[in-house]
Amino acid sequence: MNEEHEEHSEQRAQDAPEAHHADDPQPQNQPHDQPRDQPRDQPRDQPRNQNEPRQDASERTDPPAAADPAGPAAPSEQVHHNNVNQYFYGELDASGAQFGIGTAGSDNARRRAVGRLDAGEADAILAPYVKPACFEQAVLALEQDGVVVLVAPPGTGKRSGAVALVDALAEGSEYVVLSPGRSLDDLASGKVAFEKGVGYVLLDRMSEDSSQTADFDWRRVRDTVREHDAHLVVTTVRPVESGVVESVRHVPWQLPDLTAVLRVRLVRAGCAQDAVERAVSLMPGGCRIAEVAVAAERIACGAAPDEVWQDYGSSAAQPVRDWFDRDRTPQEWAEVTTLAFVNGAGYRDFETCQERLEGWVAPAFPEPVTEEEQAAVARRAVDRRLSLSRNDLVAVEQRKNGALTRTALVFPHPQYRQWALEELWTKRSTPFWNGVRDWLTELVAAQPGLGLQLSVAQGLALLTRPAFDEVADNYLHPWAGGAAGPAGQSTAVLVLQCMCLDESLAATALGMARGWARSYDPVLRSTAAAAFSGALGVRFPTDAVTNLLRMVRGGVRSVDAAIALAGLVAVLAECGQDTGAVFRPLAYRLRAQRETLTGQSKENILDATLTVLRARDARTGRLVCASLMERDGRRTATIAELWAGVLDNLPRRGRALAALNTTLRELPAVSERPEQVAERFGRALGEVLPPDDGPPLAAALRQIAARGDEAAGALVEIFLTAVLSTED
Repeated sequence: MNEEHEEHSEQRAQDAPEAHHADDPQPQNQPHDQPRDQPRDQPRDQPRNQNEPRQDASERTDPPAAADPAGPAAPSEQVHHNNVNQYFYGELDASGAQFGIGTAGSDNARRRAVGRLDAGEADAILAPYVKPACFEQAVLALEQDGVVVLVAPPGTGKRSGAVALVDALAEGSEYVVLSPGRSLDDLASGKVAFEKGVGYVLLDRMSEDSSQTADFDWRRVRDTVREHDAHLVVTTVRPVESGVVESVRHVPWQLPDLTAVLRVRLVRAGCAQDAVERAVSLMPGGCRIAEVAVAAERIACGAAPDEVWQDYGSSAAQPVRDWFDRDRTPQEWAEVTTLAFVNGAGYRDFETCQERLEGWVAPAFPEPVTEEEQAAVARRAVDRRLSLSRNDLVAVEQRKNGALTRTALVFPHPQYRQWALEELWTKRSTPFWNGVRDWLTELVAAQPGLGLQLSVAQGLALLTRPAFDEVADNYLHPWAGGAAGPAGQSTAVLVLQCMCLDESLAATALGMARGWARSYDPVLRSTAAAAFSGALGVRFPTDAVTNLLRMVRGGVRSVDAAIALAGLVAVLAECGQDTGAVFRPLAYRLRAQRETLTGQSKENILDATLTVLRARDARTGRLVCASLMERDGRRTATIAELWAGVLDNLPRRGRALAALNTTLRELPAVSERPEQVAERFGRALGEVLPPDDGPPLAAALRQIAARGDEAAGALVEIFLTAVLSTED
């Protein structure tokens, strides 16, 4: 996807007025007793946040940064952005498509969800596309009005249908995917600069419209799109009330014929006709269109159709449903519930968690009355491991860990986890789920480590499908607000990261983080900053930067937001995405406030810029900007503009010069041609420095560089020669 164009007007997005609203989650009562044994999958100590740059001796002598008005966050209130992101992406690399959320593996968390669709992406959607019965109705509405809204539940092919619709009517082959956070006012008022002949798609739009003004607002959108001779397709899961909106047609979307979808994909992959028909005949009911696409790819690669279909649709769900259809003891309910949230743990940790859960959910079951019932309960508690071995939904997996092998308790198939959670939600009532809530809150608050936190987050992300309100009200909002301590905040962030793996949940995750970012609660804002620094920021970079810059300028948690911007730059670079999504708005801000003498907003933007320039890669520890100037020379000019902005500020010049010296010293570690990179960087900086700033900068930087080795000094001289060459 082309990163340069999300909505044509990035700067205007940064200038949009902030819509404040109160977000006041009610924290749940916390249990007072602590677990007897704490799972030990991860050490509790959190490593230092590497996005807060390491300082050399020359940097430590400089004056401290201007303090955040709200004061720096106490350790108990901070989310370690870098640790969470590093662990999340590390686990994606380790587990790939078996991560448990979505059907596209880890790719969704590594690529932008908005912007121009390039030719390859569009072809991948359009070439195997099969039109549903409602397609022509939607084409007619789009042709007449310029705008159409597709309404259907997740998994019905709305995304591919939207692209196919604009392809049917757009003059060219340019398609732009807009952020689901765009409001109707944004679409109508020019914040999205529609272009003639371009097709626009807004997927999973967040509905925040007043029913009293909805028709008027949609009419404005329709008129704006028509005025620019463009086409816009919007998708949503929420149907409008009858008669509320008449200006833009809302078409109930339908699944295409899934057997036709499978045939087209297998034939295009070169499969023989008899193999195609066998795969079609074995396809179970209940499949989502994305599952059919993934299954077709596996079958085309040689997998046996009967084995592939065991993982999708009703075939995957039936063994789980059969298990739940039989009478189960409270211990068996606890076994499956524990496995849904503590997946992959060893026996001791698993049994410890299960025992704690049994205590929390005990009020949801009748108490044993007779001596025989009481004896049976006691016997089951003693035979806990034996009971696990008899449970058809519990499997034992041997996992290699270097030279060692460890035992992990898992579901027999990864898909069972989703179906088990759906069955649990359907069959267990509120007292049971109150116990689950208190158990998970206790478990997370004890800071068990990122491994267990990620497992809990995966379970909650899957639970959002059948029970979003339950997850939002009882876990995400309270934990993001600090009800379970810093580990609860980081677990809430991990839930949103996991939701980004599923196309149908990513927009919902964005809506949650936007709400926290706009809250008056500083702890919620800190959690939002952490969320925007990772996979959520990769998926929706413009939304992330808009919200983080709003937090930076507002002063509340500005340090957290600055660190999050640095973390986002590092993650975007790691995922091969457009780091300019962060650099360009910062450069615009620096230019816009150049004539401003002082003010907290200006101070905060300058501090955030310096923090971003000093960001380090979590994996290598190298300065991200140094690596970017080596890998992508086009970024050098924007990076130089950021350096010019902080070097021009006298109170920060000392720290900026020390950081600049460190950047030049690291060039040999990231480039085989450090001299060329230094010269290009120097010319770019010289062109944007204010007049007559070059000579004093050169004198100060030479003084700092003199403390280092000769090789670094030579690079500094090459850099300064290039800077001063632009003075002529």
